[in-house]
Amino acid sequence: MIRVILPPHLRTLAHAASEVMLDVAVPITIASVLDALEERYPMLRGTIRDHDTLQRRAFLRFFASEEDWSHEPTDKPLPEVVASGKEPFFVVGAIAGG
Repeated sequence: MIRVILPPHLRTLAHAASEVMLDVAVPITIASVLDALEERYPMLRGTIRDHDTLQRRAFLRFFASEEDWSHEPTDKPLPEVVASGKEPFFVVGAIAGG
C-alpha cells in the first residue's frame, strides 16, 4: 500500500482524508501512483495532471523522501521507503504571488 498526502483543495474535491492508501501496480512510479489515485478518485482526473498530455499541472509539486520529484520522469521508480509505504508520497499545492 502506498501512502499519498493530498493538499486541502484536492482533499475537498475528492472527499478524502489528508492521507489516502492506494494499491499501486509495480513498478511504483509517479505515473502509477497518479493512475491509482485517479482510478480511486475519478473527480481528480485533470486536476493533478493534464487530461491529454499527462503533464503535471503548474501549481502542484511532488515530493518523495523529502526530495522534490516534480521534474523527474514520471516512469522513474520511487524510493523504496515510499514504495514500501514507510514514507508517504506528497502532492503539494504550490504558492505563487508577490
